[in-house]
Amino acid sequence: MTLRLHDTATRSVRDFVPREAGKVAMYLCGLTVQSEPHIGHLRSGVSYDVLRRWFERTGYQVTFVRNITDIDDKVLQKSLEQGRPFWAIAYANEVVLDAAYRALNVLPPTYSPRATGHITEMHSLIKTLIDLGHAYVAEDGSGDVYFDVKSYADYGSLSGQRVDEMTSSADSPERAKRDPRDFALWKGFKSEEPVEAQWTSPWGPGRPGWHIECSAMCMRYLGPEFDIHGGGLDLTFPHHENEIAQSRSAGLPFARYWVHNGLLNLGDSKMGKSTGNVLDLDYVSALGVRMVELRHYFVSVHYRSRIDYSDESLRESATAYRRVEGFVQRAVESVGAIPAGELPTEFTEAMEDDLNTSGAIAVVHEHVRIGNTALAKGDDEGVRAALGTVRAMLDVFGIDPLDPAWSTASTGGTPGEELREVIDSLVALALEQRAQARARKDWSAADAVRDQLNEAGVNVEDTPHGPRWTIGTRD
Repeated sequence: MTLRLHDTATRSVRDFVPREAGKVAMYLCGLTVQSEPHIGHLRSGVSYDVLRRWFERTGYQVTFVRNITDIDDKVLQKSLEQGRPFWAIAYANEVVLDAAYRALNVLPPTYSPRATGHITEMHSLIKTLIDLGHAYVAEDGSGDVYFDVKSYADYGSLSGQRVDEMTSSADSPERAKRDPRDFALWKGFKSEEPVEAQWTSPWGPGRPGWHIECSAMCMRYLGPEFDIHGGGLDLTFPHHENEIAQSRSAGLPFARYWVHNGLLNLGDSKMGKSTGNVLDLDYVSALGVRMVELRHYFVSVHYRSRIDYSDESLRESATAYRRVEGFVQRAVESVGAIPAGELPTEFTEAMEDDLNTSGAIAVVHEHVRIGNTALAKGDDEGVRAALGTVRAMLDVFGIDPLDPAWSTASTGGTPGEELREVIDSLVALALEQRAQARARKDWSAADAVRDQLNEAGVNVEDTPHGPRWTIGTRD
């Protein structure tokens, strides 16, 4: 089977053919760290983490780059509002972002470059564009440099727009532009901006425009041509459109496939920091939903589909995951921790069909059903087979309950997880009291302990191997 991916540039699902056999080079537009991440951002991280895991599962060597935008208009605005250096704000939010990725078991990228670390590469790329007649220095003495949109004949092809129907670019004042649709490659320093937010350049002190940052970092880490460029659907225009224009105008073949994930909506609009329409990991934890359950919520929906968030849908997804987790726990108690086995053909077919995770999750639940039947019959061989298969599929999604990544230590203090050891101890004490009551045949006392645990959201199940408890909804 061959992986087929939806390519935004061709508006079609295409066979994936890597530039170099056996290797995949991927670039994901990371966050602008003017504030802490919300779950809409993290959906993108999980989506491309699953794509990366699938490539690695099917034998590819993956180079994965996810950048950090630590200098742009939004970061500088926060600096002025808070009276703090822009770099301090950016770094503090980057630390929170990294912790959130770890909490969701998102594998670290091969490289995680910051825009401010690649000013030299941006200068080189801008100079090439000026020399080739695709960019110009503003004549008003501002030090601004603009890309000449009309100099690139295919401008608008990624997003399907016509140049003559576009409105002006809002990334800088129009007075110095030859055409209002031209966009900034370099922004001359302005007196009202933080003094530390400037670098010397051939065109005067200033800072880079947003779009040139990613083109420079792609070239630095992946070369002039690479396989996949990813990001949220909202980045298609103008960001990715501008990346293509400036990169190809500079003679770089650039990305072979453009893969965009759908957005996560809250109410009638996408989740966005600019509107304050956001939910973070603390909010999710307060609902009693674990990070592994949030990740399950993300992967249960096809990466290109929009998610209309609600607390109810998240809790329903968490309940579905707990059924899977429950099977794994019961199976391990019965036959031991069987390692991940082979993937079912129907699972592989779903994943190769444009990473159809929703279809693949259905296969997981079917094999959980088979495994539960085997448990009920005492069929240890059937349990072993089902457990190995289920763990293999869950590993692709990064949600195997037995993955050490879901321990407290490896998540770096995930919200809510830091109390797990305390809860373990308290529940163990309560279950010991229940066991003592049962031993002396004080059934009412034993039932009272169980009822109190259930009222607190701890479900107790008696198994041949002793009582097993899980956190769930109250009966």
